[in-house]
Amino acid sequence: MASVTTKAIVLSSLKYNDTSLIVRCFTLEDGLKSYLLKGVLSAKKGKIKAAYFQPLTQLNIEANHNIKGNLNSIKEVHIENPYKNIYTNIFKQTIVLFLSEMLSSTIQEEEANEQLFSFLEASFIWLDANDKTSNFHLLFLLNLSKFLGFYPDTTNINQSYFNLIDGNFTELTIEKEVVFGDNLTQFKKLLGTNFDSIESINFNKKERQQVLQIIIRYFELHLDGFRKPKSLKVLETVFN
Repeated sequence: MASVTTKAIVLSSLKYNDTSLIVRCFTLEDGLKSYLLKGVLSAKKGKIKAAYFQPLTQLNIEANHNIKGNLNSIKEVHIENPYKNIYTNIFKQTIVLFLSEMLSSTIQEEEANEQLFSFLEASFIWLDANDKTSNFHLLFLLNLSKFLGFYPDTTNINQSYFNLIDGNFTELTIEKEVVFGDNLTQFKKLLGTNFDSIESINFNKKERQQVLQIIIRYFELHLDGFRKPKSLKVLETVFN
């Protein structure tokens, strides 16, 4: 067992017994870790509060990490980058629930990935600070695929089809898993875009939904064990 001080981003928390939580975090130092927080839901006034473990909260923790990968424990916790409105704005709150579920299903590595951590950290700070966020989750997921190893190859971006299995643009295809026509036009709007220019992308409700379905299918095809998020329907309802 090693004592570690690290930044951490909360991916999920699950009630365990009546008074405890099991929390999964992506940590800067050791990648994905699960923690058992005994008694955190009880009425006693402790230093570690359940409110710290809302989805995608950015923390600084002092923890004991087990070498064998069992449940770990947290000794100290502080909010690292306090959000101003992520948990009070209904649109941002819905995005956060959806993305925390997506990340829980995609991040599996129990080792440090500083670039991925920095991307997550900066992305959620941007989400909190900006108002026009209706396309945020689309660009976030597409850019997340860079760190997961399957960002679209844009070498032949002017071709008529995007092959979801190979992750490239092509003119000739016999694959069923392809994007073409208007869906391809909308999908391509996200490529090479950053968050600060996201306002210039205009999707209507139907287009936004179609692009999201394409991206989720892309994840399904490239990640073993990927589960379509339960919160997807909530997201679609809120943004309609």
